[in-house]
Amino acid sequence: MMIVSKIQQRWRRAIGGDAGMSTVEYAIGTIAAAAFAAVLYKVVTGGAITTALTDLVQQALSVKF
Repeated sequence: MMIVSKIQQRWRRAIGGDAGMSTVEYAIGTIAAAAFAAVLYKVVTGGAITTALTDLVQQALSVKF
């Protein structure tokens, strides 16, 4: 019975660890989010995307009711 209890305690510690992220995890997450934002910005401000968005807005504004 004592062995089962110790195994249960170890299992709970292994899966129940910290309730949140540590500082290093926050830093890595922040860097990843900033890198993703930079890539997304480059894609959106690229020539083809800008042209497509401009055309879309012009079509939307030229609709007659």
